[in-house]
Amino acid sequence: MVALCSAGAAGLSSWAAAQGLPGAEAVYASAPPRLLQIRTLVADAGRQTSTGSGFLVSADGLAITNYHVVSDAALEPKTYRLEYTGADGTQGGVTLLAVDLPNDLALVRVDKQDAPFFAFDKAALDGTLPKGERLYSLGNPLDLGFTIIEGTYNGLVEHSYNDHIHFTGALNPGMSGGPAVNAQGQVVGVNVATRRGGQLISFLVPARFASTLLARGKDAKPAPGDLRKDVIAQLASWRGALYKSLADEGFRDRVFGSYQAPETRAAWFECWASTNASASPKPRASINSTSCKAEASVYVASDLNTGTVEVNHSYTKSIDLNQFQFATVLTQLAQPRLAMGGSFRKWYTPQHCREDFVGVTAAADHPPLRVMWCAQGYREFDGLYDVALVAVTQDRADEALVSRLSLQAIAYDDALRLGRSFLERLQVAR
Repeated sequence: MVALCSAGAAGLSSWAAAQGLPGAEAVYASAPPRLLQIRTLVADAGRQTSTGSGFLVSADGLAITNYHVVSDAALEPKTYRLEYTGADGTQGGVTLLAVDLPNDLALVRVDKQDAPFFAFDKAALDGTLPKGERLYSLGNPLDLGFTIIEGTYNGLVEHSYNDHIHFTGALNPGMSGGPAVNAQGQVVGVNVATRRGGQLISFLVPARFASTLLARGKDAKPAPGDLRKDVIAQLASWRGALYKSLADEGFRDRVFGSYQAPETRAAWFECWASTNASASPKPRASINSTSCKAEASVYVASDLNTGTVEVNHSYTKSIDLNQFQFATVLTQLAQPRLAMGGSFRKWYTPQHCREDFVGVTAAADHPPLRVMWCAQGYREFDGLYDVALVAVTQDRADEALVSRLSLQAIAYDDALRLGRSFLERLQVAR
C-alpha cells in the first residue's frame, strides 16, 4: 500500500504491471487509494440519503464526481452535507467547490494529502481515442463494494446535443461519478448513466469536461448559497445557447397528406413514426404521426429533469366519422401537455393557456388554424418557462393536421420567436 500511495498519477499501473498482472487486475490493484464513495447525508439526522462514486485528480484531495451525486448539497447546503469513504478504507468530509450542470459534473475536495490520483488520457482530451479501445469502469454499484466493469469505447452518441460517450459496460446505480479508464489507468470518461430497457448500453461524460472543470474550480472557495446561484445561472446560459442553436439550424418542410409542416434541421433530434392502422378494433379515423425529440435534457434536482424539446405532427383523416365526431378526435389529440401536480408544484408556477383562431383570412397556401399556447414559469429560475404550442388545421371537415411544439426551460421571447416561425411554415401542400 505504501508503494501505491507514492505512485501518484504517472505511476498508476506501474506497480501492478511490475507484478505481471493482466489488464483488469492491474487497473484494479492500483486503483483503491484513488477511488471514493460519496454519500449525501441529512445534516441533522446524520443518515445517508444517496450514494455515488468519485475519484481523486490531484495529490491534495481534489476529486471529480457527478453533479447529480451531490445536487442536494449544492441546492440546499443547510439541509445536506457530504462525506466520503475511500476504497482503501479512509473516511472524511467533502467540500463542494464547483459544478458543471450541463455535463453533470462536480469538483469536490476531500481531506487527503499526498494521495495518489488519476490522470486524464491525452487522446481522450484531444478527441483522438480510437473506437473499440478496451475501457474499465470503476465505482461502487448498489453499495456492494468497489467494482471494475470491462467494456469498450464506441465514440460519441449520435443525435445528442450534449457530448456523451457510448460505453458497452454494465453501469449500475452507485457507480455514477466513478472513472472509466484505459489499460494504463488514465481517465477517458466519467460514469453518468445507463439506458433503461437496454443491455450493456451505458454513457460516460468525456474526460475533457472534467479536466476543464478541474482547471476552473481548483481554487474556488464558494460561500454558502453560491453554488445554488451558479446552478441557476448555468441552466439559463446553457438553455439559451441550445435554443439559439435550434433557431440557427432552422426548419425544413415535410409533407403530411394534404399539408406541409416544419421539422427541425438540427442533427441532435431523433425522429420516429407511428400509425394506428393495425389497431383493434378497426379505427374510425386514421392517425399517422411523427415525433422528433431532442436528446438535450439536464438533471437539476432529484425531482427535476428538464430540457426536452419535441416537434410532433399527426395527420388525421376520418374513415367513417361525421364532422362532429371527427372534431372530438382532434380535440383529444390537441390537448397541451405540460408538467402538472405532485413535486412539480415545487418547481413550477400554475400554467396559463390561450386559444385563438389565426390565419382565417390568410393566403391560400396557409390553412386557418386553431392554436393553443400554454406556458408555466419556473419558481427558482427567473425568466425560464415550459411552453406547449399546438395548432390544428381548420380548412377541412374530414382531414386535419395536429402539430405540436414543446419547449422546456426556454426564455419567453425565444419561445415566441420559435412559435411564430413554426406556425408560419404550416401550409397546404403544393
